[in-house]
Amino acid sequence: MTQIWKQPLNLAPFAPVIDQTIVGHMGIEFTEFGPDFICAAMPVDHRTIQPMGILHGGASVVLAETLGSVASYLALDSDHYSVGLQITANHLKQVRKGKVIGTVRPVHLGRTTHVWDIIIENEAGEPVCVSRLTMAVMPVVQPE
Repeated sequence: MTQIWKQPLNLAPFAPVIDQTIVGHMGIEFTEFGPDFICAAMPVDHRTIQPMGILHGGASVVLAETLGSVASYLALDSDHYSVGLQITANHLKQVRKGKVIGTVRPVHLGRTTHVWDIIIENEAGEPVCVSRLTMAVMPVVQPE
């Protein structure tokens, strides 16, 4: 598979910022980078469950959008940035404990849009949520 990343696969400079955002609050951790994919894990605990004790669908969407946003950032050169345009999610299976692992892969890497598929699985490797994220690609405007 061809390497799609245009930025270094190093999130260490973002660690202080990540810790102070929803990503840190929900315990999301990036676990693996490949030539065309990124994986991240999220605990199923008091931060991510709904009142019935199962993984909150919104938490799955946060994991999906986090993965897609980071992937889009890493797939762009420094003259561009991206912002979320649309996200959809289908919740397939309940999770009550442990963690879930999301994997993002590109569907389309265009000049003005990126489209990403995110599959979130339980620890047994069973899909619990499938999501699609569309990102709008924007040029960085330099101040005059």
